Amino acid sequence: MLPPLEERRERVFLILAGIFLCAMTMLNIIGITRFVELGPMSLAVGVLPYPITFLVTDLISELYGRARANFLVWVGLGLNFFILGTLWLGQALPSVGPEAMPPWQQLRLAEGVFLPNGTTVEGTIEFYQLLFYCTSGAVFASMLAYIAAQFCDVQLFHFWKRVTKGKHLWVRNNFSTLVSQLVDSFMVIAVTFGAAFMAGDMALATLFTLMVSNYLFKMAVALADTLPFYGLTHLLRRHLEFPDPTEEYA
Repeated sequence: MLPPLEERRERVFLILAGIFLCAMTMLNIIGITRFVELGPMSLAVGVLPYPITFLVTDLISELYGRARANFLVWVGLGLNFFILGTLWLGQALPSVGPEAMPPWQQLRLAEGVFLPNGTTVEGTIEFYQLLFYCTSGAVFASMLAYIAAQFCDVQLFHFWKRVTKGKHLWVRNNFSTLVSQLVDSFMVIAVTFGAAFMAGDMALATLFTLMVSNYLFKMAVALADTLPFYGLTHLLRRHLEFPDPTEEYA
């Protein structure tokens, strides 16, 4: 049995890891199934919870160190593969017969629809197939963007921590997140909608608008989470009895 302090630290890490994995999973599942307007920005609903993942990795980096943060990023990548594998398995298995098919399983389209993965569907299509065509490509795109952006965030966070000698939390929190989210925003949109753009079904202006909107939203959340980051770091450092990093560089 762990000592009380170690158990407290592991419980908090488990909560932070759960929030991280939940937000990342929502991005992949609801993904681009709907686009919403948030002021002047057009956003996929899956993007809404995603910026919190960078706050979580910054908290883990600050309190638990780079190794724990990198470990969580690798676990998230494995979960991405699990999601993608489950989607492919569901698509590969045969459907039930018409007599057992629930009424919502099949949809009738009024006209052909071009999907982000380059597939054109028309007539009758299963609801799951439509979801699969919309999300499988987005999951693959998010995997590429995820691994690049999250590792970028962790590395830059510790780079700025060394440069500032453990001082100025806002520098490593903001500068690591703003750069990594720029990588994430442009990469995930380019990969997800690249096929539609190459086929001429999406204008360059639309693609660019999605990229900019994606990044502006994440940038706004990144700047807004500076105070929560300060507050949570202060509270958790005292609650979990972690040393002050400035002492390490003194």
